[in-house]
Amino acid sequence: MASLPSVEDLRLVQAVARTGAVGTAARELRISQPSASQRLSRLERLCGTKLFERDTRGARPTPAGAELSRRADHILGHLEEVYAATRAAAAGQRLVIGTFNSIAPILFPILDADLPDVEIQQQVDHGHFLVERVAEGTMDAAFIAIAEQMSLPHGTVSRRVGHDELVLFVPPGARPPGRGRQPLKDRPMVFSTYDRGSEDVHDRLAALGALPRRGVTLSTTVAMARRRAHLALVPRTALATELRPGEHLMPAPFRYRLTLSVVTPPTPPKPLIAHLPQLRATLNLS
Repeated sequence: MASLPSVEDLRLVQAVARTGAVGTAARELRISQPSASQRLSRLERLCGTKLFERDTRGARPTPAGAELSRRADHILGHLEEVYAATRAAAAGQRLVIGTFNSIAPILFPILDADLPDVEIQQQVDHGHFLVERVAEGTMDAAFIAIAEQMSLPHGTVSRRVGHDELVLFVPPGARPPGRGRQPLKDRPMVFSTYDRGSEDVHDRLAALGALPRRGVTLSTTVAMARRRAHLALVPRTALATELRPGEHLMPAPFRYRLTLSVVTPPTPPKPLIAHLPQLRATLNLS
């Protein structure tokens, strides 16, 4: 269909968003600046909205332009994988599996080691974007923590991998919690959770007297606690495979449960589903 964006259109949107200038993007793509401007104007007419704010200082994506750029990255990324995926399919089984940033360094090494006969293409993104890719058929499975907090799109099903819980990570030199109603009074406390409950966890820690700080990922949170010899509140999975000598875990001062799920098409990849009990055990999920 003539109304669909071409690969060249998408590459142009990518380049303008990345470089911040139509002229620079045109030179990068080896086309003239008038041609690039005409393509962008045509795309804006097709979309029915302005994609870039253009002036003498350059070109800045509007919210619509930023969304089109993100989708261009997604579409072109899949196109670039077409030949490699075709060769992999001819050679043996290949699965595209996605998860969110915090758990990727934990999950993917386990899957890679435990499924040696399966080529796993790893992808990382926010949970709702991963679920969209499963629904559109470009991803075989997505491990997320918000499946029970969202409406899944048509053509996807969710299976619970297991329940996780927040625990106290105690590195060498860190004092354990005190007693009383505020066992963490005036104690710096770094924390991380991989669901949508960060504000709730922050407030609960503050009520116990802690000075809470949120770590951007699980591994960052653990590293911060190790470097400063502070307590950390993290999901048990964060240290499922890397607790060092002298480190230990304690029950959290309050109960907080998370749920790790895997979202797949209605007919899921058999090797992955068969592996879920072993994955649950390795991650210490209940």
